[in-house]
Amino acid sequence: MSTTAAEQSKFRLPTNVRPTHYDVTIQTDLEKLTFSGFVKISLDVKEETKDLVLHSAALELSPARVYSEALKTEQTQSGQSFEESQERLTVSFPNALPAGSKALLTIPFHGPLTGNLMGYYKSTWEDEGVKKSYALTQFEPTAARRAFPCWDEPLLKATFAITLVSRSGTVSLANMNDISEIKYSGGSALPQDADMANLLKSTCAEGDWIITKFATTPPMSSYIVAWANGEFEHLSTTVKLPVSGKELPLRIFATKDNIHQAEFALEVKAKVLPLYEQVFEVGYPLPKLDTLVASDFDAGAMENWGLITGRTSVFLLDPKRADVQSKAWVATVQSHEVAHMWFGNITTMKWWDNLYLNEGFATLMGEVIITDKVFPEWKLTSEFIGAHLSRALSLDAKLSSHPIEVDCPDANRINQIFDALSYSKAASVLRMLAAHVGEDKFLKGVSLYLKDNLFGNSVTEDLWKGISTATGTDVVALMTNWVNKIGFPVITVSEDANGIKVRQDRFIDSGAAEAKDNETIWNVPLAILTRDASGKAIIDRPILGERESSYAVDTSKPFKLNAGTAGVYHVLYTPERLTKIAKEAAREDSLFTLDDRMGLVYDTFATSKAGLSKLSSSLTLVDILKNEQEYLVWDSIASNLGGLTSIWWEHQDVVDQLKAFRRSLFVPLVDKLEYEYPEGESTDKTQLRTLAVGQAASSEDPKVIAELKRRFEPFLKSDDDSLIPADLVKTIFAQAVKNGGRAEFDKMKQVVQKPKTPTYGIAAMQAMCSSRDPKLLEEATQYALNDSRDQDVMYYFRGLQGNPAARRMFFNTLKAKYDVICKRFEGNFSLGRIIQCPIESLSTKEDYDEIKAFFADKDTSKFDLSLAQSLDGVKARYTYIGRSTDDLKEWLDHWNKPKL
Repeated sequence: MSTTAAEQSKFRLPTNVRPTHYDVTIQTDLEKLTFSGFVKISLDVKEETKDLVLHSAALELSPARVYSEALKTEQTQSGQSFEESQERLTVSFPNALPAGSKALLTIPFHGPLTGNLMGYYKSTWEDEGVKKSYALTQFEPTAARRAFPCWDEPLLKATFAITLVSRSGTVSLANMNDISEIKYSGGSALPQDADMANLLKSTCAEGDWIITKFATTPPMSSYIVAWANGEFEHLSTTVKLPVSGKELPLRIFATKDNIHQAEFALEVKAKVLPLYEQVFEVGYPLPKLDTLVASDFDAGAMENWGLITGRTSVFLLDPKRADVQSKAWVATVQSHEVAHMWFGNITTMKWWDNLYLNEGFATLMGEVIITDKVFPEWKLTSEFIGAHLSRALSLDAKLSSHPIEVDCPDANRINQIFDALSYSKAASVLRMLAAHVGEDKFLKGVSLYLKDNLFGNSVTEDLWKGISTATGTDVVALMTNWVNKIGFPVITVSEDANGIKVRQDRFIDSGAAEAKDNETIWNVPLAILTRDASGKAIIDRPILGERESSYAVDTSKPFKLNAGTAGVYHVLYTPERLTKIAKEAAREDSLFTLDDRMGLVYDTFATSKAGLSKLSSSLTLVDILKNEQEYLVWDSIASNLGGLTSIWWEHQDVVDQLKAFRRSLFVPLVDKLEYEYPEGESTDKTQLRTLAVGQAASSEDPKVIAELKRRFEPFLKSDDDSLIPADLVKTIFAQAVKNGGRAEFDKMKQVVQKPKTPTYGIAAMQAMCSSRDPKLLEEATQYALNDSRDQDVMYYFRGLQGNPAARRMFFNTLKAKYDVICKRFEGNFSLGRIIQCPIESLSTKEDYDEIKAFFADKDTSKFDLSLAQSLDGVKARYTYIGRSTDDLKEWLDHWNKPKL
């Protein structure tokens, strides 16, 4: 999937000129909702040229000027042209700039502060009943050009000095620390700099203003440049760093209505930052690290160097009523973004095809390795299996998947690759490598990689070089196909008198891979878990580097492949061996760890979906594990059984029996754990209770639903939420609407409009979509499309997608509102996911044909990957239903028979 040089040049800026430094001056008017400014860009002219080609979008540009050091003259542009598809600006000058010279390009500009969540944009909040705005940036991947003309490619690093001109009484923030503040009013003396004088004369004639200058950054890519302006308040602390020896100031900013909920995110940042320095042996190079909480934000969060930004749900937490899930979410997101200060900011991928070097690492380091050191009680290393590995394998099991290192020449397609493959599969592959070579050596290799590429740009080979040096392993040979090839294998295990025979084939979730799709041979770390003669667990780590191989294993004793579920593959055993493994897994002193048991559940359901094993064998495994004690195993069971209910959603007889089976598993847990959350109990027990209550309710246990309705009643009548535990907010809100009517729905709408915490707001949005009343569902859909913030539409859409009563209406809404949706979310990260949502839960051949027909005449170039993946998903579901319904019914009928 390589791109030719000719194709690449079509999409990339010419290399005849290179920027080395930017002076960016921005005047922000939060009353008029506009910004104006100018940029002065220092250039190295590599080849003689009259034309300067850079990026710009959505800006009004004044005539550009260029000063040539060689010619000792300044020229004004002779012409300007714009290529809209690539957002490419060409500025032409009368006289050529000589090769080998330096020049200074100046371009004044003006733009609106819109609410489209990209570039420099406005966010709104309410202060004692008055609506107010503030402004912030979101540049990744290609929106810096919407805020100032620039060479907007990650390889073209430069230093940046930012100056912000803002109304008095507001706070200005940028990547670096502020080094001066000057007050300016309409009658003040103008500065000598003509561009600044013109800017102040034209935009600041009235009122009082502050001119804030910020220190110059290290060399960095344009997509992590950031600034913001508004009425912010902040919390602060300092932290002593172990490598750089700095006493570093840490701050978190938010509007005054939210700042009291920002303490926990600040604490997390202070705990993880020193750990990153220590592990990587590379000092954090900036003089401060801020976080800004935004009311309107497209992605979850953004790793701007020195100024992390993100939405309220990833940084705010009610200090008095924080549920475990929300705490873990805030901690892992904050840590993920701090990890980027090294992965992405100090060392940056050369182009977006290596996005995983940023996101895979930040996911593994930020959400597992480092955060687990701070919060071991959350078992993040084990949770990774459900949160990331299974998610990655589910997407990668489709023919429409893409490699981790994905060919992406056209910047217009970059948004599409911010997916589970660049994040979760990349993190899973790196985790597999760490398990194989040893985590300490792996981290040493990562440290070498960072040191070798400080303030530079890197590709995959640079990473493999560092880890190879630290481990003495040929990492290139081991890992190349995992990164460069699409998909992953299923390892089929058979037994004979000498041990086991294993075979690898590409895993496709709709059925066995055809020969044309089954050509890749991966180097698979098998990690065979057995017991030695004394009964102690031992792991043998051979590499399967061919289609088939045999290994001497004592099959009279328990054994399992993929010890610790660190490998990026599924394992398929014979039905007889699976039963033996399941019985061993159910023992109190089992050879198989928590991670092994989770992997067993995910493997068994995945191979049955692909038709490689019977679905009934998966249900038998669950039945054998019904005395399991660990929350994370129950969570893997719950997600897979919920998946079956969702796939067979239009087969009511099957759904009813599946719900009965789920009740048999989870209601006893509710009876045992009940509904209260005593202080000081284990995190595992807290999470298991939350899961059990949610599963019992969603499988319609009348006793549990009655209790949840009882707890909602005082909240409905008088806002009294004292009977609603923080960890059950989502479940209680959803069940109240699902089993209620207009009053409950309207109550949720009230919560959405004025939520006491982000958790309450999101729970209420999704609860509005939980009704079984078609009129209320239509109202929820229209509210999502017409009255919600752009960033919140996905919460409603996920709620509608998960509600069988809404799915048909939801797809019809997409068709009716398609043009409006595309226009609204054009250029945003969420467009592909928003298009996906109404179609990926459908599950008939007729649905498949209708989706294809609807999109046949549409321009799908901005979400064609998501669309193809959704279609593959629909196909896999209807194939699964056709293949496994009889087997499923037979097992459920047998299970349901009275036991003698």
